[in-house]
Amino acid sequence: MLNKRTTEVCALGQHIPMSAHKARRVIDQIRGRSYEETLMILELMPYRACYPIFKLVYSAAANASFNMGSNEANLVISKAEVNEGTTVKRLKPRARGRSYPIQKPTCHITIVMKDRSLDEYIDTNSITWLQKPKREKKHTTMSYYDMYSNGGTWDKK
Repeated sequence: MLNKRTTEVCALGQHIPMSAHKARRVIDQIRGRSYEETLMILELMPYRACYPIFKLVYSAAANASFNMGSNEANLVISKAEVNEGTTVKRLKPRARGRSYPIQKPTCHITIVMKDRSLDEYIDTNSITWLQKPKREKKHTTMSYYDMYSNGGTWDKK
């Protein structure tokens, strides 16, 4: 029997103060790339969104090395997504005692990294400590029981 092995780790950053559109511009450049190549790209890109994404990629790699014991050279970004978060609403004071509303968008960024050196499936038939002990089956013979032939339970007084 084959069981799925967990070869993916994730890092989630919530309520990052930037619009999701600006963060997606950077995320689209790093999706599917290796860990080391991603770090080089993020260090050299001139966008403000690169720093929080750099921290998340670094955190996901630390999760992979701690939880699965994987090498950073084998990590690949398998999934990277940006979702819109809550919008913080503020009022900006203007001339003559008026105020204008200001909306400050936030976003949630999810980075999922996969270790390409680990096999995705484990053959549990070859591993003895995962197997359940086999029970011996009891051999029983089926016999036809007719409750009307011996009078049944209603004939007793």
